Amino acid sequence: MTTLTCISPIDGSVFATREAMALEGARAAVAETRAAQAGWAARPLAERVALVMAGVAAVGDMNDEIVPELARMMGRPVRYGGEFRGFNERAGHMAAIAEGALADIEVGEDAAFRRYIRRVPHGVVFVVAPWNYPYMTAINTVAPALIAGNSVVLKHATQTLLVGERMARAFHAAGVPEAVFRNIFLDHDTTSALIGEGAFDFVNFTGSVGGGQAMERAAAGTFTGLGLELGGKDPGYVMEDADLDAAVETLIDGAMFNSGQCCCGIERIYVHESLYDAFVEKSVALVRGYRLGDPLDPETTLGPMANARFAAEVRAQIDEARAMGAVAHIETFPQDDGGCYLTPQILTNVTHKMRVMRDESFGPVVGIMPVSSDEEAIALMNDSDFGLTASLWTADIDRAARIGDAIETGTVFMNRADYLDPGLCWTGCKQTGRGGGLSVIGYHNLTRPKSYHLKKVTK
Repeated sequence: MTTLTCISPIDGSVFATREAMALEGARAAVAETRAAQAGWAARPLAERVALVMAGVAAVGDMNDEIVPELARMMGRPVRYGGEFRGFNERAGHMAAIAEGALADIEVGEDAAFRRYIRRVPHGVVFVVAPWNYPYMTAINTVAPALIAGNSVVLKHATQTLLVGERMARAFHAAGVPEAVFRNIFLDHDTTSALIGEGAFDFVNFTGSVGGGQAMERAAAGTFTGLGLELGGKDPGYVMEDADLDAAVETLIDGAMFNSGQCCCGIERIYVHESLYDAFVEKSVALVRGYRLGDPLDPETTLGPMANARFAAEVRAQIDEARAMGAVAHIETFPQDDGGCYLTPQILTNVTHKMRVMRDESFGPVVGIMPVSSDEEAIALMNDSDFGLTASLWTADIDRAARIGDAIETGTVFMNRADYLDPGLCWTGCKQTGRGGGLSVIGYHNLTRPKSYHLKKVTK
């Protein structure tokens, strides 16, 4: 039997362990969840919505326990208060639009025929959630999947081992049946075996490109639907008419918040040459003011990375870039221990020949390059294997829209960054993945269309 172990980035201690389910036990658990799905789907939509939102509220009631627990599991400072605001916002929006999003599409009715398209649940939805925003990323799929009438199996990342347990406990206490929303602990082999056997009707995975490839290999030949949010290398572009102070504050926060461990974090910035020097100077001053340290300390603004392995990759990218001529602007912080506690870094004199400007960093580092035109910025933003979000800074909304049309990305921001609006589809292109969550489209991806062509009996 496999033991799943969460190592706290605070001090390297074992924070939690759980035994992974053996394959036979996992099969039985999923079978129970499948058997419960039809009864759940038969409940009125309003009842499902009410139960899901009661579960969301029950998670909120745990927030005082959740915030320090997250700090211990993955290092986010307690001063930021956890994830409940976004968790509640996303679930609340999906609850509010459910009736319209799931309504029948009426094609036409006359004396002879009635024709319509109904959205029906897939059946069992498998959610494989990541550690970086473990509550918000999970609820993106859990809430609309349950509301749409699916039953849900949740598997959380080992780094945030206790999140799925807490969510399931809250939802069960609120009245969602245990078999309808089930948290399980699985190792990779059992996960792949279940997917390969067609145990699930839809799989939503958020994680690495390699993880997404493993999901596709496991599902090959089963025709199981997949939603994949994978890697990112999100750019920011600051034009000559931008609000410089706002751009610095938002883009650098987007690069460094959560120790850079954000799906849509800013990983590369292109600044018009007329603002470049001032942008770099202000950015360096901002980052030098960060306080790196114990995330349980309310004064800490930047906690450790979630795992020493992740920090080692960021250090390697920085070292390689410096060896190729990049300039590092932030002196090593005294709290940098060579492990999870990592000095945030701003690099200039960078090029796209450097991994730090091409590979996903997922850490507190950002490269900044000057550009002379929109065309140059567009070419650089598109010179990437990834496409999740892009952040454009200008006073001209039409210009932003035109540039946005030319960027290979899932979301275009203007004068903001690193935010997920539940009214918009959360999606990506290229190696960032496939499918889309939240919004009306999120419901479409968590259901299948079923057409009705009903001929009336006439005499």
